[in-house]
Amino acid sequence: MDALAWSRYQFGFTITFHYLFPQLTMGLALLIVVFKVLALRSRDSRYDDAARFWARLFGINFGMGVVTGIPMEFQFGTNWGRFSNFSGGVIGITLAMEGMFAFFAESAFLGLFLFGEKKLGPRGHLLAAVMLFLGSWLSGYFIIVTNAFMQHPVGHSVGPNGALQLTDVWAYLLNPWALWQYAHNQSASVITSSFVVAAVGAYWTLMGLHREQARLFLRVGVIAGFLACVFQLFPSGDHQGKLVAEHQPATLAAMEGKFESGDNAEVAIIGQPDVKNRRLENPIVVPGVLSFLAYGSFGARVTGLNDIPQDQWPDNIELLYYAYHIMVGLGTMMMAVMGVALLLLWRGRLETFRPMLWVLMLAFPFPYIATTAGWLTAELGRQPWLVYGLMRTAEGTSPYVSGGNVAFTTLGFMGFYFVLGVLFLYLVMREIGRGPLPPKDHAAEGISDAAGERAAGPAAQ
Repeated sequence: MDALAWSRYQFGFTITFHYLFPQLTMGLALLIVVFKVLALRSRDSRYDDAARFWARLFGINFGMGVVTGIPMEFQFGTNWGRFSNFSGGVIGITLAMEGMFAFFAESAFLGLFLFGEKKLGPRGHLLAAVMLFLGSWLSGYFIIVTNAFMQHPVGHSVGPNGALQLTDVWAYLLNPWALWQYAHNQSASVITSSFVVAAVGAYWTLMGLHREQARLFLRVGVIAGFLACVFQLFPSGDHQGKLVAEHQPATLAAMEGKFESGDNAEVAIIGQPDVKNRRLENPIVVPGVLSFLAYGSFGARVTGLNDIPQDQWPDNIELLYYAYHIMVGLGTMMMAVMGVALLLLWRGRLETFRPMLWVLMLAFPFPYIATTAGWLTAELGRQPWLVYGLMRTAEGTSPYVSGGNVAFTTLGFMGFYFVLGVLFLYLVMREIGRGPLPPKDHAAEGISDAAGERAAGPAAQ
């Protein structure tokens, strides 16, 4: 592979590994606020215990996200120098805002939440949780705005030196692509956190541990997860799809494996794209649905790849097609899982219906896979552009960095991230094993090793 291919692979690998952590922390930030609000309203200490437990896991994920996020920032200068020179006058603003405001706010309020509960009191501790949530989600918004500009550049002009410069900051910050991409991304993060919370609750229930906390985790995880799954489909997913159809017709055609233009366009549920012969093999289709989803009319015309210049096609149509269908398929499965779980919860049978508990426990990887497939869809769909319509990916590399150098650092990142991954799993499993309270509180409670139930005592009050 040449330097371009290695640079693309390195950035794809590092950002995919990195995003495993923020997608959980952003969703957990919201659920921690939910637990704290319920604690303040009900004066039930179990909700405080739940908030503390998930804040500890939030801290582990946050730390891993920081460590794995730093190499991506350096790659803008080391591997993508011409891209940074061309677009830095625009995207540098939101990258700086993410670091200076959201990141430091998130770090500060995480420290207050973890270590300042006694000093802050119940309302102050809730305020710290709210500020942690706002910092986390504001951080995510600045990153989404940066990516949205690369997908749909607005609010800019080309300066005398040929580089981009910002001309309308509000058009840039309120890019319609960014607003719907952010809504779609954040609902995905809530889905991830909800599945993780429900999975821990299901595990403890199956093991007969911490039954009261497990009951809370199941209830909050299932309700939040179902609501987020619905929002993920409509309106966020629907509007995001319509923006792709309007501004990136080649992406839409590749996502659906559609080569021929036509009215009443069908949506492909399954099939295998044959790019060489420009056809979709063994398709199972539903007529008219793609036209309706993309343009709001069953008779609308959808442009196929054959009517788009081939140099504007995404450069890996097969991977794009399968990533999109994995995302959609898993999204449908996750909504079904949460829908069935919600029905059982409403009927009071969720805690005793062991098959559903096993499903909830084992399903937590689904949102991670679906989110990764979703970002693959977005980034592969933008190709061959780094900034859509303005700069091609091949034009954005650092010209004096060889493929061998990038390959060497990529292997180094892979080894380092493997060690980090093992450490992360150890820390998370240790916290899940400890349960909802710190070890000293476990000892004070005198929890039975056999049942894992709370004993009556001062620590249980």
